[in-house]
Order: sequence, then C-alpha cells, then structure tokens
Amino acid sequence: MNPILPLQHFVPDAEARVWNDGRIYIYGSYDISGNTFYCSNEYRVFSSDDLIRWEDHGVCFKAIGPDSDVPWSEASLFAPDCIYKDGLYYLFFCMADNSEGVATSRFPFGPFKNAKPVQGAHKDAIDPAVLLDDDGQAYLYWGQFHLRGAKLKSDMSGIEPETLCTSLINEKEHGFHEGASIRKRNGIYYLVYTDISRGRATCLSYATSKSPLGPFEKKGVIIDNTGCDPQTWNNHGSIAEFKGQWYVFYHRSSQASIYNRRVCIEPIYFDEEGNIKEVEMTTQGASGNIPAKTKMEACRACLLSGNVRIEPRETGGQLFECLSMIQNGDWAAFKYFDFSENVSSFNAEVSSLTYGGEIEIRIDSPNGPVIGSCCVEHTGGWNKWQVVSCRVNNVSGVHSIYLIFKGRIGRLFDLKSFYFE
Repeated sequence: MNPILPLQHFVPDAEARVWNDGRIYIYGSYDISGNTFYCSNEYRVFSSDDLIRWEDHGVCFKAIGPDSDVPWSEASLFAPDCIYKDGLYYLFFCMADNSEGVATSRFPFGPFKNAKPVQGAHKDAIDPAVLLDDDGQAYLYWGQFHLRGAKLKSDMSGIEPETLCTSLINEKEHGFHEGASIRKRNGIYYLVYTDISRGRATCLSYATSKSPLGPFEKKGVIIDNTGCDPQTWNNHGSIAEFKGQWYVFYHRSSQASIYNRRVCIEPIYFDEEGNIKEVEMTTQGASGNIPAKTKMEACRACLLSGNVRIEPRETGGQLFECLSMIQNGDWAAFKYFDFSENVSSFNAEVSSLTYGGEIEIRIDSPNGPVIGSCCVEHTGGWNKWQVVSCRVNNVSGVHSIYLIFKGRIGRLFDLKSFYFE
C-alpha cells in the first residue's frame, strides 16, 4: 500500500531501477520528519522483488561528518539517479549548492565512493537524470526551469561539451519546473518531469522524442499529487517497468507541510500510440484492491480536505502516525476497498480532548451514499485512544471510502485507524 516504505522513512524524488538480479531499486532523496527544509545529508537505498516488501539497505552515501563521501561540500543532498555500465553502478547526485557529482560502487545498494564533480554540469543546476542507450552511449540531463542534456564521456566523468543542449524543455512551453527522469520504451524516449502548469509543481508530466536529445513534445500529465496534504507543493519521480507492468513512482507530502515526503506507486498504462493515461492517487498502490476487513492506518489516506493532516505521535513509547487537527467539514479518502465479504460494522480508533464529533462513512465520493455514522466522544486526552463502533449498511463491489468529519468548532478528534467487520 501507499506509502510503500515503512512509515519512518521519508523518501522523495524516487528513481526506480530494475537491475540484473530481478529486483527493483529505489534511489531518492531522504527527508527527516519534522524538518522545515528539503532533504538531508544522506541517501538510503531500498529494493524489492514484489513491490510490497521492501528491504532497507541502509545509508549508501552521505555528505556530512568525518566520513563524508563528498570532499568539497556539506550541502544537503538533493535528487539522485543511478545507472549500471561496464560492471559499475554510477550514482549521479546533486546538492543544494548546485553541485553535480558522480560516485561508484560494484553493488546496486552501495556504498558509493570516489565521488567527483561532473565536468560541464558541476555548479550549474540540480536534479540529474541518466540514460544508457541501446548503443552503450550514456546521456546526462539536469536543470531547473530549462532542462540541459548532453552525451556523457565514456568514463562517465563529464559531458561532451559539443553535444550540450541547454533547453530540451522549459517552463514556458512545457511547464518544466525541475526533476527530470528519462526512460526508453519501444524506440520512444519518455522524459518525465515536475510540471507547474496547474499552478503548483504537483504534476508529473511527460514529453516524448525519437531522439535522446530531442526535440521533445509535451504529451500530458501522468499523476498530480494535489490533495494529498493541505500544503503539498511539489512532485518528483520516475516510471519503470517491473515484471511486465509499468508504474509511476511519485511522492506525497505530510504533516501539513511541503516537506516530509514519501514515495508512492501507481500502475500506468500505454495506449497503442504510446501515450500514458493520467492516473489518480490511491491507497492501494501496486497492491490491488484492499479487502474491506483490513485494518487501515488512517495515515494512508490518499486525499485530505480541509485542515486534517497526517502527523507523528508517540504513546507509551510507541511511534505511529494519525490524522490530526480534524475540524468540522474535513474529510479523508481511501481508495479502493473490495467488499466481497459482507460487513455490518465500522470501527475507528480515536482520541479526543474536546467534544469529539462524528465520522460519517460515505462511498465513491464526498457526496456519495452514506453507509453509516459513528459517534466520537471525549476520550480523556489526545493520547488516550478508544475504539468506537457503529452499524453500517452492507456494501458490495469495489468502492473508495470517504470519512467525513463533523462536529462543533475547533479541533474535534484524532483518528489512528479503522476497519470494517
């Protein structure tokens, strides 16, 4: 389910790569929960053989302290990419000071060492993306607002200056904000990027070309993360094929901030012309429809409306997350539940220091049919959790669940989890 990694990990800007061992690897930035700035000074690598269970390979690269892997800077590490060539994995990284570097490892999970500036791109702009074409030629892409691209030298140490294109796509014509990623499919080059055309940089869009250095034509939006959090601002990710199915990897923010971002996945589909249809954010992600009797962590809501937000909490030494700051009229959506089994009740784990309120359970939309309504009373404190229950109408088929929150003025209650029985 989304987010796909254990909830203590905040990985945005995900580049997904499938290597010869058959596993899929995620290379991304690493946010720290509660920070009010982007990223940190380290990268971690995660991998999976089924998109459900993810192995944390630990810190693979860092840019701070006495054992720093970057000799010239201690700036935050922004979005990376990784490519395999001639027995080595090349980690291309960038930093908040516009550093562009490359480090190597014999293993896909690192550690990555021997970092050097990328000649011709270093100190120019952020967000590297790398393509190794079918003929063995590697290309580097990087930049904000206008995307640069060039052939890489055979030793991957820098670009070939005579091949440099300084505006493959740009903000004015394509909505390009930052965060390029590139893949090749059926002879077509797909340039995925952060698109600001809808007012904020929340879209992952794509442009295509028959050549790695363009010209590129904008085709459309793959996914828009608007609505994942009251303050969401940006998106950044990639597309990858895994076991015959293509997916988009993107991120969603949390904690009512533009930070604290986590990687999520949705399946994507190509039509006969190679176009990608825009997909929506879901809770299920790559897991398929969720059995209705599954206990659902409330922090896995794919849409939030109003003041409600995902926040960390600790009770009795246990760390978890919940939906907090709930006020009258707020709602949270979860997609999609499979009601193959009959259900008769709804149960919610809640806490409240004030008057409490009501959870109205609707299906399909915020204005969809009401299947039940659950009363939440004062529990004695924000860290005193109780399970409240109500009867629900029997439902069949596959539906999204919308929890509509109602009550008096101010903060009503917090929601930790819910389930049907």
